[in-house]
This record gives sequence, C-alpha cells and structure tokens, in this order.
Amino acid sequence: MALSAVAVMLSVAFVCGTLVFTDTMNTTFDKLFAVTNSNVTVSPKAAKGGEDTPDRGKPETLDGSVVEKVKKAEGVRSAEGGVVSLSVTVANSKNEDMGSTTGAPTIAGNWNDNELKSMKITSGQAPRGSTEVMIDADTAEKHHLKIGDELRTIAVTGDIRARISGIASFTVTNPGATVVYFDTATAQEKLLGAPGLFTHVNVTAKDGVSDEQLKQKVAAAVGADTYKLQTAKEAADANRKDVGSFLDVMKYVMLGFAGIAFLVGIFLIFNTFSMLVAQRTREIGLMRAIGADSGQVLKSVVVEALLLGFVGSLLGVGAGVGLAVGLMKLMGQMGMHLSTDDLTVAWTTPVVGLVLGIIVTVVSAFIPARRAGKVSPMAALRDAGTPGDKKAGRIRAVLGLVLTGIGGAGLFLAAAADKAAPGSLWLAMGVLFTLIGFIVIGPLLAGGVVRLLSGVVLRPFGSVGRLAERNALRNPRRTGATAAALMIGLALVACLSVVGSSMVASATDELDKSVGADYIVQSQAQQPVVPQAEQALRAAKDLDHVTAYRLVKAKITAPGGSAEDGELSVNDPTYVQDVRRKMVAGEHAAAYGSGAMSVGSIYADKHHVKVGDEMTVAFAEGKSAKLKVAAITSDEGNIDKGSMYVSTATVQQYVPADRMPLPFMLLAKAADGKADSAYAAVKAALAEYPQYQVRNQTDYKKDLQDQVGQLLNMVYGLLALAIIVAVLGVVNTLALSVVERTREIGLMRAIGLSRRQLRRMIRLESVVIALFGALLGLGLGMGWGATAQQLLALQGLKVLEIPWPTIIGVFAGSAFVGLFAALVPAFRAGRMNVLNAIASE
Repeated sequence: MALSAVAVMLSVAFVCGTLVFTDTMNTTFDKLFAVTNSNVTVSPKAAKGGEDTPDRGKPETLDGSVVEKVKKAEGVRSAEGGVVSLSVTVANSKNEDMGSTTGAPTIAGNWNDNELKSMKITSGQAPRGSTEVMIDADTAEKHHLKIGDELRTIAVTGDIRARISGIASFTVTNPGATVVYFDTATAQEKLLGAPGLFTHVNVTAKDGVSDEQLKQKVAAAVGADTYKLQTAKEAADANRKDVGSFLDVMKYVMLGFAGIAFLVGIFLIFNTFSMLVAQRTREIGLMRAIGADSGQVLKSVVVEALLLGFVGSLLGVGAGVGLAVGLMKLMGQMGMHLSTDDLTVAWTTPVVGLVLGIIVTVVSAFIPARRAGKVSPMAALRDAGTPGDKKAGRIRAVLGLVLTGIGGAGLFLAAAADKAAPGSLWLAMGVLFTLIGFIVIGPLLAGGVVRLLSGVVLRPFGSVGRLAERNALRNPRRTGATAAALMIGLALVACLSVVGSSMVASATDELDKSVGADYIVQSQAQQPVVPQAEQALRAAKDLDHVTAYRLVKAKITAPGGSAEDGELSVNDPTYVQDVRRKMVAGEHAAAYGSGAMSVGSIYADKHHVKVGDEMTVAFAEGKSAKLKVAAITSDEGNIDKGSMYVSTATVQQYVPADRMPLPFMLLAKAADGKADSAYAAVKAALAEYPQYQVRNQTDYKKDLQDQVGQLLNMVYGLLALAIIVAVLGVVNTLALSVVERTREIGLMRAIGLSRRQLRRMIRLESVVIALFGALLGLGLGMGWGATAQQLLALQGLKVLEIPWPTIIGVFAGSAFVGLFAALVPAFRAGRMNVLNAIASE
C-alpha cells in the first residue's frame, strides 16, 4: 500500500509541480511587465511591442519632436523618449557573448526615469558619454564583471566599446535577460544610427487622470492613426500574450507526461488491489458468511482505495511544491532567474491534485473491488483464491485482437497517406488502439513470449530458472498488467528514438545531396548578420564566393488573380552553386535574371503557374513589381521547400536600401584545393563576432544530431517518471507475490532450496517480466516510429533509421531494471523463517 501511495504521490507531484512552476513564471513576468510600462506608451505604427524589426536589425523609430508634442497634451505630467534595441550582442574583453543561453533577449537602451521603476543603481553611477555603459547585476555576477571592465556592444550601426560605469539591480525578478544602458545621446547615435530619434515615448499621467483618458488626450495631440498608443495594461497584455503562449505549450507538454505517469500508475494500483483481494478471499468469505452483502464488500475496498488516493495525493501536493522550487533552482543554474518570493500556489492546484489522484486511485481499484463483491461465501471458504474466469479470458482474447487489428489498420492507413493532416489522424488512432489492444491482449501473449524469453534467459540457470518461468506464467493477467506498465514508457522511448534518428539521417542525406556550400554562417539566436560581419567574411582569403540569404515579405498574386502573403528568398546568383535544387521546369540560374523569379512546384500546381507567366509581387517595404516566372523548383526535398527565389539586384530596384532586410544566413564556398585554409580564414574573419556560428557540413550535421539528441534526452527525462512508477509496479507485484506464496516458499526451503537459490528465483522472475514488457514496448514503439517516419517522408524526411544501439541498450537495461526491482522482495523472501512460512495459511 505504501508503494501504491508513492506512485500516486509521484504522479500528483508532477501535475502540481508543473502548475506551480508555470504559475510562478506567469507571476514573475506579470510583475515585470506591470512595473516596466508607463501609463501610456507611444511608439511607431509599424513597431511590434516596441521591439526590433528582426530582418533589419534596427527598431522602428519616431522623431524627437513627438516628445514635445506629447508633453503639451492635456493630462500629461511628464514625457520622455526611450531607446530600446534587441538586435545587439554584448561581448566582454575576451570576446565572449554575455547574452542569455535560455532564449531571453539581450537588451540595449538609454537610462531614463522610467527604468527606475524596475531598476536601481547598486554600484557605481549611470553612464555619461559614449565611453561608459551600465549593466544589470545578474549578468555582472554570472560573468564576473566589475566596474571598469570593457564591454563591446555589437549593433547593426557598428560597435560600441565602453567601460562599465555602474551596475543596476532589478527591483523585480529578472527572468534572465542581459541589459545594458547608455546615455541617451549615445543610444540614439550608436543604436539607432542618428541623433534625435527614439523608439518610444513614456508618458506619465497627472493625478486623477486614468490611463484610458490619457491615451485619448495624447492621441488628440499627436494624431490617433499616426502612432501606436498603448496603456500600461494594453502593453502588459501584449507582452503577456507572447510569453503566455510559450508557457502554455510547456505546461501542456509536462502535463501530458504526468498523464502518462498516471496511466502507468493505474496498472500498479489495479495489480495491488487485485492481489490484495485474492489474498483476502477467506477473510471476505467469512464476512459474507456472517452477513456482509456484496455491496458492503465492494464499498470497503473502494473506501480503502479512497483513503489511499487521499493520502498519496496529499503527499503529492506537498511534493509538487517542492518539485516546482527545484525546477526554479534548476532554471537559475541555466540562467533564468526565478525568485521563490514569487512562488505561486493557486487554490486550484491542490484541488486538481487531490481530485485527480483520488479519482485515478478509486477507478483503478474498482474492478478488483467489484470482483471481491462477486465472490460467494462458499467459494471463498473452499478456495484460497478467486477462481479463473475462462469466459473472461476468451472475451479478452477477442477484444484484444479486434482492438489491435483496428490499431494496425490505422497505422497502415497512416503510412499509406499522401497528405500529412489525415495521416496524422490515422496515426493517432493507430497508436491509441494498438496500445489498448496490447494492454488487453498482454496476458495472452505472456504465455508464448515469456516461454520464448525463458528459453534464452532462464534455462541456463537450471531448475531455479524453470521455477522462475513457471512463477511468471502462474498468473498471466498479473504478469501482463505488470509488464504493460513498463511497456507504455518504453514504447514511447522507442518511437521517439526511431523518429529522432530518422530525422537526423534524412537531414544528413539531404545535406549530402543538396548542399554545395562549404561553410554556413548563422546566429543561434536568429539575429541577422550585421554588415560589418558580412564584409569581414567577404574579405576572407581562399574563398570562391560568399552568398547572402535574405527573406523579404510580400503579397504575391498569381496569374489567375489569387493573392496571398508570403516570403521570397532573396539571394545572390551564386546560390545555385550553394544549394542544388531539382527543377520541374526551367533553370534555377534563370530565376536570378533581371525581373525574373521562381516558384515551388506545390504553389505552381495549386495556382496553375507555368514558366513564362507573370506574377505581381507587392513588397511589404517597397513598391510592386511584375516578375516573370523563369523556373519551377521541385518541392520533393526538405531544403528550401516551397521557396520562391529572386535575385538581390532585382529586389533592390523595388525596396529602398534602408528598408532592405539583412541576411539571416551567409553561405561560402572555398576555392578549389583551399578547403582547410579557407575554413581557418572564415573562422578568423568572424572571430570578432561571437553571436555567429561558423560551420562546415560536418559541423552542421553534428550540431543537428546534438540538438535532436538534447531534445530526446529531455523527453526521456520526462518519461523517466512513468518508468519509475512502472518499476514500483514490478516491486509491488513481486512483494505481494512473495507474501501470497509464503507457505509454498517455506515448503521449497524445507525440501532443500537454499536462500541464495530462492533470491535468484525471484530475481529471475522479475527479469523475465521486465524483458517481456520491454519486448512488447520496443516492438510497439518501433512500429509507431516507422509509421511516423512515413508521414515525415511527405515533408521530405525520407530516410528510415532504426537506432539499434539505443533499442538494444534499452532492452538490456530492462533486465537491470528487473534485477533492481527484485532486490527488496528477494531479500525479504530469503529472510523468511521456514517453519513459520510452512505454518502460514
């Protein structure tokens, strides 16, 4: 019962911990947004939340005269211009990036009165002039920075080298952003490229003037449709929406894994109560004989489950809060600072934990309770256990085969689908029905599979091995339920391993076939390539060429008149050497001619476009153009699927230079026979720009493999809870089976079985049950993974790769899981007194 309570506790802890952790993160960001926004913020119409336009590397700006207009508006106490840029990189004197590794931004701006709402200077002084900069205390502590150290801020307008004049601390929790401040004149000139410009205006209301009233008065002064005006609440809501979408995804993913742990826990609780009911058969029979009816027996078991669920859930709620604190500390180690002062435990969290834990426990125990209520007094008094139900066995067999068949058909239809959307639905149905089918049919499979495994694993151990095999086969329903708990977690592990390996193999194969460039330059933070970095690369020795890759937003109108928003891939003509695209019609190089473009085959089929047709392209940052379709690229592969190509020279005719997006990637090719020296030259040319990664094709493949590996390791970590609960199920099954076989064990010891042989027998029984669950899980998971890969093939990931080392390693590891699970039950069995065991009823 204690182990069952632990299983409930772990599952509830995961749910409550997830809810507390995400609620705490929401509270942290809410506090930050609440204090950083002024009563009203005025920003350019095109600005998105005051942030940079990522493709140009510079924020939208407004003229300083706007500040004076706002000051004159009725109800305004004060107005000051602010400068904020997110497309910057801050490096120390060793040229190390001081930015966050958790995805939080690096922010550069001007020090002003509005910043005093969330920051206070704790050391030194505010920056004065272009040679001074102030940095936040968290970044200073993390990177061991002190006053007087030099920092280099890399922006699209150039580098800013300045020494730290002060350190400012957040008055609220900083979720991990790196923040640097300059004086206003320096921020304007160095971050925005010209004096007298701002990215926004912070407006403070006079006493008695609400934010909405102030917004209306400021709108009247500057023009309602000229600028974007937001109250503090509107700005906070917009920021919260951006952060909230990420937090919601994280919360639901973690709750999904908690649900898997609950599902596994159902088998543990079901098995526990099934065995307890079987052991209490005589006791239940006596109760029935002296007047207890079946309803009372059922209620007694349900109440027992209710108490178990309540205690386990109560412990789980407390453990969940502890888990949330642990996650906060872990995030702190990774660079995202979350204070326990903001720990948020909503009243709904313990309620959800208690209700969920109790319902799952009671539902899991209901079938055993119902079975106990059906035992007749005479049958219970005659027999030491509940009799088998052959009819139920036949029904189970038919039901299991039908469910598995439906699931198999779903997987087949998913693999044969020619579109991803319907294929995904068939895959989901196939996974669900095959899982349920295997759970139902598990006891029937136990006979054949356990015998097969025993022939390989147990037979070398002689008579002890045969005894272990017969013990595992004694109650197939129990063996099947115990193995099913382990099967679920390992099926997901196998499925994700196959999908991950296939993705890496497919991407690697695609790179080998399609990519001709030797070097790829990109920012992990998705920052554009600043002009000075591009110039440095183009000046590197031993390169044949450098290609700049940009994306330009536009409204694209097909010859038939249908229009849709999209993006064009804007490149230099050398791109045809860097990426080899299969063509449906025309030549790739022709798309880079003057007034020409290409379209993808999917777009061409949908809109009946052919070579020679004229497309109307309205550039979002420029004028409209009439471009002739010179080529149609095949969308069979995955690289640049659906891309429409046009040359940089063509786009420059329609988009002003100051609105032209920066490249987000540079591709370079070495001169013939100069691969090694060119690689060294490229590395050296970009050494001053730590925000960019320089990778050759080998590096790129390794990074891709590492990224998928990290993602899989994270998923495996989340699945570990379900596997732990499954291991507890094996422990519980063995522990209860030892109690159930007490007299039998005593008799075996009396006729010569040694303690060592007894312990080995129990360990081997545990191993074969674990291997049975692993075999079912891995087989099922590989089937799911192979089907999922067929769907991915529709997106260009066509290589199926089974990660045999991982599969074999997991299978072998399952044997060790079985050994570990049997340690305590085997030890307790070995210590059993022989005479007392024989006398046991």
